[in-house]
Amino acid sequence: MIKITERAVEKVRYYAGTMPEAEGKELRIFVQGGGCSGFQYGFTFDDHQEGDTVVEAGGVKVLVDPMSLPYLTGAKVDFVEDMRGSGFVVDNPNASRSCGCGHSFSVD
Repeated sequence: MIKITERAVEKVRYYAGTMPEAEGKELRIFVQGGGCSGFQYGFTFDDHQEGDTVVEAGGVKVLVDPMSLPYLTGAKVDFVEDMRGSGFVVDNPNASRSCGCGHSFSVD
């Protein structure tokens, strides 16, 4: 399944508590076409949809749609803050290549 680090859980809680559009919703992680390597990760607060897989970590629920799940199985989601900026980062064992920014990937 997908692992969510404690740092990522803390940041999801923070965003859920400070963003009005997140009220009553869960974090959705998804994969879509685009980026410099073919696929890119997306993060948004959303309502549960039929067919979603729900991953729970530290009391936070994360939604993954059926199309994204095969690309994210075994991935670890973390939140990183460094001199390049801050954001969610996905360590994905399914990716055969990633771009330099870490936001897009490709699979064989």
